[in-house]
Amino acid sequence: MQTVRAPADALWRSLRLPEEVLSRLRLSEHPDPIVDSSFKLGTAAQTSIGLAGLAATYLHQLRTGVEQSVSVDARHAALEFKSEAYYAVSGEPEESSALFDSLAGVYQTKDNSYVRIHTNFPHHRQGILDILQCEPTRESIAQALLGWNAEDFETETASRKMVATALRSFEQWDAHPQGQALAETPPVTLRKIGDAPKRENGGKSSRPLDGIRVLDLTRVLAGPICGRTLAAHGADDLWITSPKLPALPMLDIDTSRGKRTTQLDLNEPADHTRLMELLKDADVFLQAYRPGGLASKGFGVDQVAKLRPGIVYASLCAYGWEGPWKDRRGFDSLVQTASGFNVAEAEAFAAFSGTADPSPLPPKAFPMQALDHTAGYMLALGIQAALCKTITEGGSWEVRVSLAAVGRWIRSLGRVDPVTAFGEGKPLPPRSMEDPEVAYFTSEIKEADSRHTVGRELKTMRAVRHAAVLSETPVKEGDAPMRLDAHSPEWLQRD
Repeated sequence: MQTVRAPADALWRSLRLPEEVLSRLRLSEHPDPIVDSSFKLGTAAQTSIGLAGLAATYLHQLRTGVEQSVSVDARHAALEFKSEAYYAVSGEPEESSALFDSLAGVYQTKDNSYVRIHTNFPHHRQGILDILQCEPTRESIAQALLGWNAEDFETETASRKMVATALRSFEQWDAHPQGQALAETPPVTLRKIGDAPKRENGGKSSRPLDGIRVLDLTRVLAGPICGRTLAAHGADDLWITSPKLPALPMLDIDTSRGKRTTQLDLNEPADHTRLMELLKDADVFLQAYRPGGLASKGFGVDQVAKLRPGIVYASLCAYGWEGPWKDRRGFDSLVQTASGFNVAEAEAFAAFSGTADPSPLPPKAFPMQALDHTAGYMLALGIQAALCKTITEGGSWEVRVSLAAVGRWIRSLGRVDPVTAFGEGKPLPPRSMEDPEVAYFTSEIKEADSRHTVGRELKTMRAVRHAAVLSETPVKEGDAPMRLDAHSPEWLQRD
């Protein structure tokens, strides 16, 4: 019988990290069903968060000799897996923005199936409307999509670099060339990509990542969650976005916590040069562009490893680095739909409710963006594991995580029977800072000082505190810039 620790133990060993460190990880004994899902999302949450914390403690041990334990409460981890819904600035919930655009979601198609469209960014929204030649209303989109077969529409959107996916079952995804390309892919991979001397451990280190500099070129959820986690363990995470790309303020406020934020346009020579200068003193290059997307700018993995020996280069993508969809854009909700989760969850809920199954069965999503959040902590685990290897072995290292491979890992954890899942699984609380459970797991965070706060009182926010509890180096809740251009593009001075 698989123990609650088995998934964590297997992942840790797959990264060739010391087995004796595993005994310091404390997890909830009964993590599922911690939420109302037929998938073991409690196990996914506490395992990924716990291992990211454990990797931080091992790095701290290598740097200081101090050993410590890590504990994670599964329900706290589940709320952290939806942290973007549980925060408020100056006491007022951010109700002006929603996670999904009003047009996003699932729609029925001509072939008695469904597609899910993603319209959060303006150019994606307009691109879908251009394909469908319809008005920007759900009713108009629904009518237009009844003229398309699901996979035909998926193919057309991909050809125009838009984002939509056809609904598939697990069986259909496993038979798909992209599903087959991912069949043996673990949720996080590490590989040595160059030679470099072993990292020196000089200087103070009151937290595991003190003095570690992270160039954070990520967007939306998974990558920014990784950067937020590294910052919580002491890293100087400089989050760099483009002033010419649209933002998602509701997500960005939460995922900016503990970071410094700045903006550079890599198409501008001066900004490109500035990023090159920052790279010379970076320890981690974290990016979430499509595979190969930064290579044309001179910041591909091999280019960066050559420019900065000893770097850890971490990449996130939707569908992996092999297969026909390796260059395809994707988001958590779309990967859930394409790879079978929405069908499986809908079937489980129908079995629980005892209702007659309509044909086709409407898709049912996870209660949180579990692929994004798991991927974020897997990235943090991989980055810290690679930093450990720069100390013990030397070299430059690459870390890879994809949402689709993370999905395969969540599938591998097994299922919860429908009656237990939806009868005993507790729904996540409503988006209200007055909810007792939300209040219990949140703490107060100050707005970061910046050129935008001169002459006015700093704002405060309440947000879900980090679920990983380290016994000797508590996580740094820090402050929050609350905007993407709060700081200058420069590093903090190392102690």
